Amino acid sequence: MVVEFGLNIPIEPIPQPVEGLLDHVEMIISYCPGLFRSLWVTDHFFWGETPTHECWTLLTYASARFPSMKVGTMVIGQNYRNPALLAKMASTLQILSGGRLILGLGAGWKEDEYRGFGYAFPPPAVRLEQLEDTLEIVTRLWTESGEVSYQGKHYHIDRAMLAPKPDPVPPIVIGGGGNKTMRLAARFAQMWNIPDAPFAHYAERAAILKQSCVEIGRNPNAIRLSWFGRFAIGAAMEEALARGGGRWTPDNAFVGTPEQIRAQMQPFIDLGVSYFMLEILDAASPGVLEMAIDQVINRL
Repeated sequence: MVVEFGLNIPIEPIPQPVEGLLDHVEMIISYCPGLFRSLWVTDHFFWGETPTHECWTLLTYASARFPSMKVGTMVIGQNYRNPALLAKMASTLQILSGGRLILGLGAGWKEDEYRGFGYAFPPPAVRLEQLEDTLEIVTRLWTESGEVSYQGKHYHIDRAMLAPKPDPVPPIVIGGGGNKTMRLAARFAQMWNIPDAPFAHYAERAAILKQSCVEIGRNPNAIRLSWFGRFAIGAAMEEALARGGGRWTPDNAFVGTPEQIRAQMQPFIDLGVSYFMLEILDAASPGVLEMAIDQVINRL
């Protein structure tokens, strides 16, 4: 099994000057060219008063600045954008980037953003129904020729046209760990993810995903398992925990010495996780990239 790695572009906090955000990404990529295959952006509007970039705009800009990298969303909040418009946006970026988009979709969860930006925040069951409608609309518009219509519980399209079609059709990542999400991933996804998940929880959810695939007659191996989250490394655990800032610990991230992080990551690989999207915390500090890449990632 080939294990691949991507980099998370943090949408917050925005460094000053703003250009430093992607300079930081370029610094990591340049340390070991070709090691990281993709760039990932989360989809949020604000975190308190912390300056925050908008996901799709940043992703599009990054795809132009780094033309050798795939780009992906981890993950789009499905009801932040009209699903048919999202299908069109994704198709356009897929074409202009030469087929480098991976579209991550989730039900949405951050209530203060919904309220703050004037979006309705329905109960989880409704947001999952909306996600199902979104997946139906996006995939149909990408693949069906001529006029496309769909009447869902919450979203619909009526004789919609999407041309040009994305080529190739972007792979879909579905993010989330609920049972309904697992069933949607079994139907629609080429990749599945739970962010910031400890191994025991991840393994339990992966088993449910596998069973969901079996129930609909799909090969579970057709869905690539991935992990997204933070990576805080140090010469000692205390140093790594300090880089985690009290928010990221071995319970929700890869945190520790190189040996400890390799031991934390190996069970995921043994389970079948073949894609890690990482945010290397404090990467600009002396010795951090050397430890992270030379002593962990390259060895895995």
